[in-house]
Amino acid sequence: MTDGSIYEASVAMHRAAGGKLGVVGKVPLETARDLSLAYSPGVAGPCEAIAADAAESFALTMRGNTVAVLTDGSAVLGLGDIGPTAAMPVMEGKAALFKAFADVDAVPICADVGSDDELIALARAIAPGFGGINLEDIAAPRCFAVEEALQDLGIPVFHDDQHGTAIALLAALSNAARVVGKPIESMRVVINGAGAAGSAIAKILRCVGHEPGVCIAVADVLVCDSRGIVSPDRDDLNAFKRGLLAYTNAAGRSGGLGDALRGADAFIGVSKGNLLTARDVRTMAADAVILAMANPTPEIMPGEAKRGGAAVVGTGRSDLPNQVNNVLVFPGLFRGALDARAPRITAAMKLAAVRSLADAVESPAAERILPDPLDKAVADRVAAAVRQAATPPTGA
Repeated sequence: MTDGSIYEASVAMHRAAGGKLGVVGKVPLETARDLSLAYSPGVAGPCEAIAADAAESFALTMRGNTVAVLTDGSAVLGLGDIGPTAAMPVMEGKAALFKAFADVDAVPICADVGSDDELIALARAIAPGFGGINLEDIAAPRCFAVEEALQDLGIPVFHDDQHGTAIALLAALSNAARVVGKPIESMRVVINGAGAAGSAIAKILRCVGHEPGVCIAVADVLVCDSRGIVSPDRDDLNAFKRGLLAYTNAAGRSGGLGDALRGADAFIGVSKGNLLTARDVRTMAADAVILAMANPTPEIMPGEAKRGGAAVVGTGRSDLPNQVNNVLVFPGLFRGALDARAPRITAAMKLAAVRSLADAVESPAAERILPDPLDKAVADRVAAAVRQAATPPTGA
């Protein structure tokens, strides 16, 4: 099926169903007693209990199992800044995946805001009704400021485009390194794309914010944007991109993407389609790993990458082998965090998700470095690992 035909089929499905979500009640409303328990006068009881102890809201309402999927529509998939109304189908889809894979109730919230402060204020205002907030499709650098500002809410606030992507990527790269027989700590990695996903991937690969010895850092990371390597000799870098130099490009290399690729062990694409050819891959180290995650068109198609000598190839597409997809991460991650009543998603929880996801493939192979995204047992594994990492040891 071509991209065009699947788009048409998707529009038809959404039109026929009127969207992907609805609301289902949990309690009967058939008798006068049912009404008195669910609403007036009985509902005053749980209200008073929550007024006395706000933590009771997690047990007495939907809050304990509910996540807000919050966006401003400024960086939607490969579509860009299409606005909050047009972003709704993606947010509905995210919510549907939460429910299908981890039985987490999720509510899409598409906000028309004009500044970082407005989005932060909105998140703070809605927080009492949710057990967590999944920030979604928010452009850099706003996504960084918003996520950082909300870490004191007492509930997990997680920007999936950053950290979900980074977790899935590190699990994929760990298993790919096993396949090609290279220690991951010896690898030179090129990331094309200096936005939210690219920066989060660079941080986790270099163990920024993680305990030494717990996280294994790759040897070197080069980040490229549309103008080439993010290097100290460039005078066009904004503050965010200049910050990348604190943990990437230790040798101060400069040049274009082609210069970065020479001798590299792995290419990670979070940018746009059709950037590389087999000739580019041939300049890389032997048994190169290509994880080209641009959607809907990867930076290089698997067949072309393999013609260049790539040993392991993954993309973001479900119709190709080795799909590196956040659905392997966020449902289980939030399930574990909600079950543990974690106040935030910590570095340890992220690494626990990485390890559980990588370990879900007992014998990695060139065509299988990650589990099937449709395998619902994966979310259970991730949730268990995250829950354990979030729960303090007895007596702590």
